[in-house]
Amino acid sequence: MTSHDDTAGQQPEPYDLIGVGIGPFNLSLAALADRAETVGALFLDARPEFRWHPGMLVDGARMQVPFLADLVTLVDPTNPWSFLNYLREQQRLFPFYFSERFQLPRREYEHYCRWAADRLPNCRFGSPVTAVHWDAGERLYLVHAAGAVHRARNLVLGTGTEPVRPEAFAPLRSHPAVLHSADYLTRRRDLAAARDVTVVGSGQSGAEVFLDLLRHRAGDGTRLRWLTRTRAIAPMEYSKLGLEQFTPDYTRYFHGLPADVRDALVPAQWQLHKAASAETLAEIHDHLYERTVGRPIDAEPVEILPGTAVTETGRGPRGGLELHCRHGDSGRRHLVRTEAVVLATGYRAVRPAALDPIADLIDWDEQGRYRVDLDHRVATRPELTGGLYVQNAELHTHGVGTPDLGLGAHRAAVILNAVAGKALHPLPHRTAWTTFEPPTAAVLPRPQEGTERAAASR
Repeated sequence: MTSHDDTAGQQPEPYDLIGVGIGPFNLSLAALADRAETVGALFLDARPEFRWHPGMLVDGARMQVPFLADLVTLVDPTNPWSFLNYLREQQRLFPFYFSERFQLPRREYEHYCRWAADRLPNCRFGSPVTAVHWDAGERLYLVHAAGAVHRARNLVLGTGTEPVRPEAFAPLRSHPAVLHSADYLTRRRDLAAARDVTVVGSGQSGAEVFLDLLRHRAGDGTRLRWLTRTRAIAPMEYSKLGLEQFTPDYTRYFHGLPADVRDALVPAQWQLHKAASAETLAEIHDHLYERTVGRPIDAEPVEILPGTAVTETGRGPRGGLELHCRHGDSGRRHLVRTEAVVLATGYRAVRPAALDPIADLIDWDEQGRYRVDLDHRVATRPELTGGLYVQNAELHTHGVGTPDLGLGAHRAAVILNAVAGKALHPLPHRTAWTTFEPPTAAVLPRPQEGTERAAASR
């Protein structure tokens, strides 16, 4: 591999790719690139160390994907950055074997990623990327980070997502008793004085926060409330054939649909990527059941209100918070008075400010989003010839598998193969039993005349 160090005053060789941001997806790409001798790669992150949703590493929380959905295994099972090799180095293979758990504790997955990030030589933390320019003469990206300028032929954005706060909660944006689930563990103490706590959102984060509050606030008289717009507290789709919508086959099918069909399809598939696991919902039910042994169901100060949208919020006249709600089926409106709110309202991709210098060279769609091809390359103006790739910013073009960790290694391999211009990692042609596209229409031959008469006479 060509050296990228500036020796003897010479201009260092440009990197084949630079990754901006080091979350699980770019970390997967870094792990696969580490064994690609023909591809020089560097990954930069502003944070001092790897962290993955630290506010949601609550006790007992488990991953929603099997441990095989690690950084590399579904593409390269022999890769030294696999979860099983991590267990081997941690001397935990036998305990893991006897635990008979397909889904990892969330804290262990985060520790595994930190283990890889701390050891991968192509990952550099404490290096915030402040600007990206395009040098048309050299046909290279100029990536400004921590006082240095790195040159690269390709750029991969893995800057992650940011918490979503619904517009209805804008009046309470700076209120100390309103927090997003992303900050739940770090700010859980802020809820200690509240005697009425409301969780908004029925996805996995909402379920885990509600369960954690049930466990920690049992018997202290605190009223706990769980609001969600969805008509039911429904479990995530986890049937074996249903999960085939998280395969490369489905991604290819989804990418080929018209844009308006894709935009309508994603919200309709909420049970595939925004619902809670059946196991977490069962734990909530079991906890409530045991707490009410020998007492009426309504003895506990607990409310679960599906089909309820928060339309407006504000501060109460005598302190506290007021949530104006509307019931979806009946249309009836009611007022909820509470003392604290945890918004488990999800995340969305945002465009990093470092892209501003080249924003005019990107071919945005009608809604200001990236146009992304099947190889996860963003469409750009003809004068920008370097590859610009995205990870977890293409939900609108690649579907519900975009944020799924189970497709992370496959997407990283697709990008790495595209950058290398060859199949460094051969990928399967078929990954699902399901055929998502309708069969190709065929013109059937007309039956012969004698056959028609015989059929008519019967």
